[in-house]
Amino acid sequence: MAEGLIANRLALIGIGLIGSSIARAARERGLVREIVVQTRSPATLERAKELGLGDHYTLDMAEAAKDADVVIASVPVGASEEVAKAIAPALKAGAIVSDVGSVKMSVVRQMAPHLPSSVHFVPAHPIAGTEHSGPDAGLADLYVNRWCILTPLPDTDPAAVEKLSALWRGMGANVETMTPEHHDLVLAITSHVPHLIAYNIVGTAQHLGEVTKSEVIQYSAGGFRDFTRIAASDPTMWRDIFLHNKDAVLEMLGRFSEDLTALQRMIRYGDGNGLFDLFTRTRAIRRSIIDKGQDAPEADFGRHKIAAKAET
Repeated sequence: MAEGLIANRLALIGIGLIGSSIARAARERGLVREIVVQTRSPATLERAKELGLGDHYTLDMAEAAKDADVVIASVPVGASEEVAKAIAPALKAGAIVSDVGSVKMSVVRQMAPHLPSSVHFVPAHPIAGTEHSGPDAGLADLYVNRWCILTPLPDTDPAAVEKLSALWRGMGANVETMTPEHHDLVLAITSHVPHLIAYNIVGTAQHLGEVTKSEVIQYSAGGFRDFTRIAASDPTMWRDIFLHNKDAVLEMLGRFSEDLTALQRMIRYGDGNGLFDLFTRTRAIRRSIIDKGQDAPEADFGRHKIAAKAET
């Protein structure tokens, strides 16, 4: 293989935001020789062709997986078992099978039983994305300085884990490994519950009788606008995440509810010192995220884009 080449043939099952970003990044950085794009929608497949995301295109999952060195399923978590069943007969010995799902225990339960012992199963989760979806939403730099968590099973070949790690590092990601169980608990609080809160707050605003829809939109402050961005995420994907990581999400929601009750008590009884201490601690978390390079310090809430639009 040429220098920098990780795999000869990469098969992408699903070509939405995540899949199309993988295609763009792998192509731009010369990480693979061929990319096979699969999706069930003829219109989406045609759009992927127009965008030049792959070298080969098909509606058939098994056809896409044939002769692939690496197969990455970029589908809603609930579709993982269907993918595993479809590609299993076509996989060549030594192939690496992975995914990008935000829940790992469910993916392992769905996929592992159907994959042949001759392949290497390395579940993965790139912690990157936007509220947009579809092949047009992909970005070649989406994974730069973002984390990709691999959750290999205990008997997974370390060489296969390293090869997949190299692919993600080649796309700019920082790579970490952990157990599927630990991943699901961590992501429940860092991603899943925040999304659930965002969906709920935006839903509450929508149903608030004494505030009209036009006022909610016109007078949206930065915090609410940020919630609407999160709440605009793919409904199918997030439905599956909550249903397939329900134990960890419910555990974190229980803890959140307890903390919310304590916060209500502080407000009710005028505990200014308690509120100040809480807000000081949470502010430190924000600073830590910036220090880790996972966000920029500017809290513009989209204002630079609004200003730029006003000038045109």
